[in-house]
Amino acid sequence: MDISLSGRVALITGGSKGLGLATAKAFAAAGADVAIVARDAAGLKAAAEDISAVGQGRVVTAACDVATDAGVTSGYNEVMTALGRIDILVNNAGVSMSGPFETVTDAMWQQDLDLKLFAAIRFARLVWPQMQERRWGRVINVLATAAKTPSARSAPTSVSRAAGMALTKVLAGEGAPHNVLVNALLVGLIESDQWVRMAERSAKPIDEVLQDLGKRAPLGRVGRAEEFASAALFLASEASSYITGTAINVDGGLSPAV
Repeated sequence: MDISLSGRVALITGGSKGLGLATAKAFAAAGADVAIVARDAAGLKAAAEDISAVGQGRVVTAACDVATDAGVTSGYNEVMTALGRIDILVNNAGVSMSGPFETVTDAMWQQDLDLKLFAAIRFARLVWPQMQERRWGRVINVLATAAKTPSARSAPTSVSRAAGMALTKVLAGEGAPHNVLVNALLVGLIESDQWVRMAERSAKPIDEVLQDLGKRAPLGRVGRAEEFASAALFLASEASSYITGTAINVDGGLSPAV
């Protein structure tokens, strides 16, 4: 299957590293113009160079804090000024925050919801009118398998991710009459910066940490960021034209929920 995003414009939050960067590179390689949003201007610059190396389209960066309304608005306006439209939105920004329920403060709850839920709500609200008007759009919410199967000590992240799955379903129903498709990708054990940080804290080599983590998955290994990006590329393309309102696990079979 030859998947092309030629003529499309994609905005990816948290696009300067990890899954966001891998997705941006996959979209650029498929022919899309790509905008990446994150807080670190230096990281965005380095990521833009990586993306430009694999694609022929335009690459735009916007440094902003998507956990705030003002940050979302400024990032959106900067991208629109540079590219003029947004066809594909990937809500990827987020970090994993969890602990015993009684230790999670109101401030931690608010921080998690602002970054993972309200950022997605605000960006979707901004792109929604133009997608509906053109009768073509894709929104991909990057969540975690904990949205379906939360465990003890997984708050607040599992709760905000579950809310993101509900948001996906709501938007899919409203977008369907306008050919705006909305889906979620639920991450399991995928190579990312959080595992690098875990290795640093444990003073173990990253390869050893990933090998141990991979034993938990039926496929016997941790997934690669590029494998996640391939799933996002499919959902962003015409190949997914009859798929909306679903939450797809990208987890090597780890989650007990389908």
